[in-house]
Amino acid sequence: MGERQTPWARALAALEVPALLAVPAAMVALALAGVRASAGLTLAVALLALGLLLASYEASRPALRQLMPTAVLAAVAAAGRVLFAPLPDVKPVSAVAILAGAALGRRSGFVVGAMAALASNVFFGQGPWTPWQMYAWGLVGYVGGALGERGLLEHAPVLYGWGFLSGPVYGLILNGYHVLGYVQPLTWESALVACAASLPLDVMHGLATVAFLVAIWVPWGRAIRRAVVKYGL
Repeated sequence: MGERQTPWARALAALEVPALLAVPAAMVALALAGVRASAGLTLAVALLALGLLLASYEASRPALRQLMPTAVLAAVAAAGRVLFAPLPDVKPVSAVAILAGAALGRRSGFVVGAMAALASNVFFGQGPWTPWQMYAWGLVGYVGGALGERGLLEHAPVLYGWGFLSGPVYGLILNGYHVLGYVQPLTWESALVACAASLPLDVMHGLATVAFLVAIWVPWGRAIRRAVVKYGL
């Protein structure tokens, strides 16, 4: 994708997947251990993962011609989230992040998802939930990119399957933040009740992502791939 790999960039790239997996692993491990500071500790792990992934993207030294479509897609995703604000969990962010990852690479998918969350929260309000939204939407784009790099998103069941699953995955991460930070006493029953309460919205999120992918995958994907070929991204 036009990236110039240095030893530092390769080292950061090797840590990307462990960093992403460390977040849910820390949430589960600290909850099971009954650590009182679980919310703060898991937030620290999420911030470290965000920092590492963004540093990896920067260390790959993407050219300006690659930065521009990434920035544009992040802005479009953020604007789309604001535009659809009246409709709960009908947001284009996941679909745009998946498309960005597939067309521009997994790191660009992560950046689009993460930056869309950060930028749109200027409208919705910043808070301790912002890093979790950045991580969750970044993860959606990163996985989309990883699937795209292996050619798996060329198969409709995989594309729309991940599009749908991205809703519950996003919801599970945000539910984890809510449960660890606000559900007291923390038990399996209380955690399941909190997750079950958001399940209809998470399913709606997944269905909306599929609908957005149906709408944008072919026309936007064609335009982005044309730019990738033309400018050697």
